[in-house]
Amino acid sequence: MFDHKKYRPFQPIGLKDRQWPERTITAAPHWCSVDLRDGNQALVNPMSIEKKTRMFKLLVQLGFKEIEVGFPSASQTEYDFLRKLIDEHLIPDDVTVQILTQARKELIERSFEALSGVKKAIVHVYNSTSTVQREQVFGLDRAGICEIAVQGARWLQEEARKYPATDWTFQYSPESFTGTELDFAVDICDAVLDVWQPQHGQKAIINLPSTVEMSTPNIFADQVEWFCRQLKQRQYVRISLHTHNDRGCAVAAAELGLLAGADRVEGTLMGNGERTGNTDLVTMAMNLYSQGIDPKLDLSNIQEIITMVEECTELPVHPRHPWAGELVYAAFSGSHQDAIRKSVKYHTDHQLPHWEVAYLPIDPRDLGRQYEAVVRINSQSGKGGVALILERDYGIHLPKWMHGHLSRVVQKVSETTGKEVPSLRIKSLFEQHFNYVPTDWTLSHYELRAHGQEVQAEFVIGSKSLHGQGHGVVEALCDALGKYTGIRPEVSQFDESSMSVGTTAEAMSCVELQVDDQVIAAVAHSGDISTAALQAVLTAFSRSHHIVALSQTGQQTEPSIQKAAASL
Repeated sequence: MFDHKKYRPFQPIGLKDRQWPERTITAAPHWCSVDLRDGNQALVNPMSIEKKTRMFKLLVQLGFKEIEVGFPSASQTEYDFLRKLIDEHLIPDDVTVQILTQARKELIERSFEALSGVKKAIVHVYNSTSTVQREQVFGLDRAGICEIAVQGARWLQEEARKYPATDWTFQYSPESFTGTELDFAVDICDAVLDVWQPQHGQKAIINLPSTVEMSTPNIFADQVEWFCRQLKQRQYVRISLHTHNDRGCAVAAAELGLLAGADRVEGTLMGNGERTGNTDLVTMAMNLYSQGIDPKLDLSNIQEIITMVEECTELPVHPRHPWAGELVYAAFSGSHQDAIRKSVKYHTDHQLPHWEVAYLPIDPRDLGRQYEAVVRINSQSGKGGVALILERDYGIHLPKWMHGHLSRVVQKVSETTGKEVPSLRIKSLFEQHFNYVPTDWTLSHYELRAHGQEVQAEFVIGSKSLHGQGHGVVEALCDALGKYTGIRPEVSQFDESSMSVGTTAEAMSCVELQVDDQVIAAVAHSGDISTAALQAVLTAFSRSHHIVALSQTGQQTEPSIQKAAASL
């Protein structure tokens, strides 16, 4: 059954002198949200009046000036919702509501009745014009389909005259424009406009719906450019686009359609709509925003938008949704994390006038997102990303040589669980593997005495008292541990820093020890910098295989068993 031969390719129109490829978008189009109509009719559970009201208020808040609110002649809920908007004065003066109706007299009359008392409105009338619809659904020729459209246009005029206080705009859609012969699409729209006479002041919109997306976006752009060139009253009307997403190209088709001469775009937040959806207005607006163009929509609180859309549509927003998804500003790859960290720092240090950060096309903060979501840790993450979590969330700045030690611990957990490791878990792992020390390895007290070029020291560790000497306090401790256990640790890396500022600041010491053939890292902090350094050495040493083995066998590490300990 999976046979490609049953389909034929969509034929291009051969527009040899096309102009749209040389153009760029420099300003936002006129937006029209159809969330409450096209988006709503595509839902398993259509929105209630309460949900539609909440969605309408959100759309107004975001800055939409034209909002299609429903099909009031086809549904009592949509009729009642429109009346609620009008009767409760919920429509701002600068917002125009739009309604949809088929080109049928009783439906048009009912639509105008629903709009009674509104200040401004767009009445959107349509009928199917495609070859398939004419031949297989209606059984009419071109003339018969054209007569339906023209008669519908006349009925709009007749009803509008009954409500002279309202500022009316008429809109016509040749439904399935992409499946309609272009010459017929122009002829039928010319015939409708001959009725409305926009050149004499009647505001009019011609909407070109890609009801079913049938071609690549460049062919759609050719169709739009050819149509705009041929339409007689082009200069007096707005050309609108309503692209669907059957091929996954609705946004691209709308963008190229604007280059081809259109003025307006209809779509929905997050792309909800019939079948695979409509033009995603959030994506399209943010595409403009990322190019330095004001989209004329305020999307700064993207989470509020996502929450409202999910509650009203009962559909989840995909975590990889362009610009808005939960994971689109998250980096799990180690190389990506490192590049982001360095690039953000470079951007800040050099105070660059324009945003230029690796892997982040826009600043996530513009959408109300924080950098907390940028670097997230799983088994694919690198050393720098794990360390950045501690630095970003807890102010723990680790030296670079310690990044690998921490990363290996976190990565092992992620590989074992197969899941992301959250920030709090990373901090817990850090404390467990590098900061925690058994009571009997806690430094209680130490005393130093100078002896020529060396220091002689006494250390009280748990219940033990150790003695050692060296050129400094850390070397003296390593000497003491060697005498006590028979294996002398060597410091291979050492770093110290302040965890805060002021006279009460705590010092943090990081140490890497070589204990026999084992390399161990540990961290300690204290109000005294020397104490922090000594405790870090003790913490690392307590984790050596040598000490752990003694602990597991219940032996006491006394000088009398040094030889036995050394043999382990």
